[in-house]
Amino acid sequence: MGYTKEQLLARLQELNIEFSCYDHPVVLTVEEQAKHVGHLGGALSKNLLLKDKKHRLYVVSALAGTKVDMKILSQRLGLGKGGLRMAPEENLLEVLQVPLGCVTPFALLNESASAVSLLLDQGFKSKQSCYFHPLTNDVTIALSSSNLDKFLMSIGRQPAYVDLEASPVVGKDNPPDLADLVPSGVPNSAEPIEKVTPTNVPRQNDVPKEKTCLPEVKAKPKVQNKGAEKTQSKIPTNGANVEKFVNDVFDIMSPLFLSEVSKKLNVKQEELSSIFDGFKEQATIDLESVTTSLKNAAYTAGFEAGFETMLNSGLKGQASRK
Repeated sequence: MGYTKEQLLARLQELNIEFSCYDHPVVLTVEEQAKHVGHLGGALSKNLLLKDKKHRLYVVSALAGTKVDMKILSQRLGLGKGGLRMAPEENLLEVLQVPLGCVTPFALLNESASAVSLLLDQGFKSKQSCYFHPLTNDVTIALSSSNLDKFLMSIGRQPAYVDLEASPVVGKDNPPDLADLVPSGVPNSAEPIEKVTPTNVPRQNDVPKEKTCLPEVKAKPKVQNKGAEKTQSKIPTNGANVEKFVNDVFDIMSPLFLSEVSKKLNVKQEELSSIFDGFKEQATIDLESVTTSLKNAAYTAGFEAGFETMLNSGLKGQASRK
């Protein structure tokens, strides 16, 4: 098992690192997080786990407003065009040992993440306070970049701050400027954490519920019509399917876009293809992130519904025995 929030916060205290801690409902996006802590004046962060074609992993931690172009970042790392993509959920669970929505530089505390590269937005250096999740997304901690550096150095990491919006020329006479940040190896997966994802279950209120021992209830299979089956087959269920789903979306959009725009502008579709390809590269990372969040929300809703069914069944069973 990986480190817990409590163990991480205790570690920060041992290092005499100053930080503030804010509890809030579970959040899956930066926008949701901003509703609870955005008014406090600190710098919100977005944190991505990326994978290259050789299965090496990268945590990219950036200010919420920083535009991260994965195509350019891939070239700057020396991976060529299209060398980076969103890592699947399995990598979060087995390597970072955090569930969806909880990617954070603090996850590198886990030994299983020792081979993961970390790229930090240089914009953090100019902020008095920066916001990150401490391994769980129902809490936000605020600390300075210098204190984040102190933590990273305590686990043997040399902080690497990068201008993530820069677009330097990469070519024969201009080697990739971030090539030194490519990991030397592939992480060894740890034992996967139990996939119950308590930090991803939105709380309906902040009042702790009494624990109840319930009998196992097997759900009865539901009969669906053909339309429902067709829709269900499109729902992404893992990291690979998220990528396929996003590609399918663009495959559907491409002919429609090219046909409509070419008619209105009187331009050949071939000339518009490069424009659409550029749009696809820019939008892929955001669409994959949103799709992952929606998938996670759907999983959470199913989890809550199942738990509610078990709870009701257990209570009815207890009542019938009285």
